[in-house]
Amino acid sequence: MRWVIAIVALLIGYQLTFDALPTVLNFFNVTADKSTQNIITIFSSLIFAIIFFIITPYIFRRMVYYVDSVNIRFQKTPAQDIVVCIVGLVSGLILANLLTIPLVKIPFIGSYLPVVANVLLGYLGLMIAWRKRDELAILLALNKNRSTSKNAQMAAIKVLDTSVIIDGRIADICSTGIIEGTIGIPIFVLQELQYIADSADALRRNRGRRGLDVLNRMQKELGTQVKIFERDYPDITEVDSKLISLAQDLNATIITNDYNLNKVCRVQSVEVLNINELANSVKPVVLPGEEMSVLIIKDGKENSQGIGYLDDGTMIVVEGGRKFINEAVKVVVTSVLQTAAGRMIFTKLSEKAS
Repeated sequence: MRWVIAIVALLIGYQLTFDALPTVLNFFNVTADKSTQNIITIFSSLIFAIIFFIITPYIFRRMVYYVDSVNIRFQKTPAQDIVVCIVGLVSGLILANLLTIPLVKIPFIGSYLPVVANVLLGYLGLMIAWRKRDELAILLALNKNRSTSKNAQMAAIKVLDTSVIIDGRIADICSTGIIEGTIGIPIFVLQELQYIADSADALRRNRGRRGLDVLNRMQKELGTQVKIFERDYPDITEVDSKLISLAQDLNATIITNDYNLNKVCRVQSVEVLNINELANSVKPVVLPGEEMSVLIIKDGKENSQGIGYLDDGTMIVVEGGRKFINEAVKVVVTSVLQTAAGRMIFTKLSEKAS
């Protein structure tokens, strides 16, 4: 094979030198007879052949390596992304050929300009399509909801952060069908989950593995449309900042449990759904004056207070309930305090209990 490549290089070198030598000599105002030109042509051809004979093994090794790499990458890349990249490549090639039509007549370099333009603009089109593949896929209606508009499709994307995946309630919410559209998992969130799952600390390791199990359940058991977004932001270090940038680029909604991230999203006009707020909003409404039964399990901050909980975890503060610890008593609701962390119900002992 090395000899075949060397012979091909010899012929290519001969043809290139034969075509370019007269122009080069005229450009530098140098004269040479026919025999001298033949010697230069043969010498250049031999140099071409020797160079390619030497570097052929290296070229073949690199070709095999890159072919294997491309094959592995294609196996991991969704067909949708491949189609988008092909569209970008073809668009770049079409643009290159249109731009170089009037440049072909330029002496000497005119015949080479289309080749250079095709390589540069083809590569540029491919890279732009790859980096913008998520938006272009939606623009080209390559996802399942072909009949909806671009903005509606983009708004249908829900991006999860690490906290909400580890929490696990998102899987139960998805099973109800109230969350529509694509569930997006950024690659940097997946990497953070893997990092937590590999932690030396047992608690963190269990949390990370729980998050991975939740994702697996959402994909396989619930049939939720889960898409991994491979876009990263190397110039941004914080995962939350990357998440906000991705949501802005995709016009997506962030689903989180993080109170601070929730506030930052609202400041930056990014749609956000806080699972804790959702959980609080569906809890039963309790009005002042209502009577309920509660098991007091511990004392409160004030001397006479007792603390109990509803089945959904809502804290109940009972005035004068300290002496009834480990007892179920009747109480009357006096007020309800709603906070970002949850809901607190303040009560007093019912006359029947006291």
